[in-house]
Amino acid sequence: MIRHRICLYLHSKTNKMSLSSKLFLLALLSFGMVFSQVKEIQPQDYIKTISFGKGPQSEFPIFKLGEAITLEFDVLNGNEEDYYYEVKHYNTDWTPSSLIESEYLEGFNEQRIREYQNSFNTYQIYSHYSMTIPNEQTRGLKKSGNYIITIYNDYDEIEFTRKFMVYEDIVNVGVAIKRSRDVSAIKEKQTVDIVVNANNFQFNNPKQAVKAVIIQNNNLKTAITNLKPQYILGEQLTYRYTKESSFYAGNEYLYFENKDLRGANNGVQFIQLKALYNTYLYRNLPRYDAPYTYNPDINGNFLITALDTDTPKTNADYAQVHFSLQLEQLPEDKTVHVYGYFNNYVVDESNQMTYYNDSGSYELPLLLKQGFYNYKFVVKDKKGTIDENAISGNFYQTENDYKVLIYYRDLGARYDRIIGVGEGNSVNITN
Repeated sequence: MIRHRICLYLHSKTNKMSLSSKLFLLALLSFGMVFSQVKEIQPQDYIKTISFGKGPQSEFPIFKLGEAITLEFDVLNGNEEDYYYEVKHYNTDWTPSSLIESEYLEGFNEQRIREYQNSFNTYQIYSHYSMTIPNEQTRGLKKSGNYIITIYNDYDEIEFTRKFMVYEDIVNVGVAIKRSRDVSAIKEKQTVDIVVNANNFQFNNPKQAVKAVIIQNNNLKTAITNLKPQYILGEQLTYRYTKESSFYAGNEYLYFENKDLRGANNGVQFIQLKALYNTYLYRNLPRYDAPYTYNPDINGNFLITALDTDTPKTNADYAQVHFSLQLEQLPEDKTVHVYGYFNNYVVDESNQMTYYNDSGSYELPLLLKQGFYNYKFVVKDKKGTIDENAISGNFYQTENDYKVLIYYRDLGARYDRIIGVGEGNSVNITN
């Protein structure tokens, strides 16, 4: 009963609970109780454009052990407030690991983010924050595996959290994308086949110690997890499942580009200047019953870019981007949402579309930084189930990116390592 009430309290507070309060309650849970999976905390409206990586294009947050890790975000309140970060290590299933801080981190945790710049010559005032590990205080991470970085403010309130992964390049991971071997889904699904070559690495009890995680288009929320090797031959582990490693193929992402806020570009119908620039996109149509058409995309990703500047991190402006979908109104227990990697594939009220009878369409304005964006429309029911492809459809020919992470916990070990990463693409899918 105590654990149940604490868990409810944790879920109810989210951003408003202080970091110290959450850590205290989690500590209470750790005594003789099983942790549940940790979910990411989403930011308030004044924090935008959260991304990992050093360039203008967002990157999937997986880094080689010893490689620099950079997190960036914009704060739109113009207050130049102080923000702090904390890094924690987690198991394969995103439950807290048993490692203490000094075992996975060299230096100091809970440090202030010292790098920020204010926007220049923009209608929307914002501050661009950036933090990199290693730095003077946090000299590096010592273990591979899953991590969560928490960003909090001067009042010890959590602003948001993000998951990232650190890997060791020990084993070779081969990835091949095939049409589904399940005849009933052969037109809709793609199957991921995996071959792990140990390279003289000694696996102990691989059926239990090795787990594979497959991620489609950088979306951790739809990842296939806890996949065990199907065949073991010498130093080679093979995964060749019929259903367990299959994904619905979906369709190519929709996209728009508004790097020039004064002129319409790809996917943009017209522009209006009010308090901010308003970018109105062409009205989209459902594609689930249309023939598949190849349309190059960046598989849900986004790229921050602006015309006539070499520093879009601080010189790119924000615009109200108006999305529109021509669709008959769905039953009351279903909602339509816009998402992509730009909002971390979140489905909640912040990206829920509103139906308008006069236009017969679902519409939604979102405040987004200038750039090139991939997006799609998804449907959510009252139980929280998300149908990613109810509107766009599923076609086995769709070009998708896949990443495979190989986790390993040796006998007697206290944490899960990531010992290899593989990538594959379905552009040349075979039977």
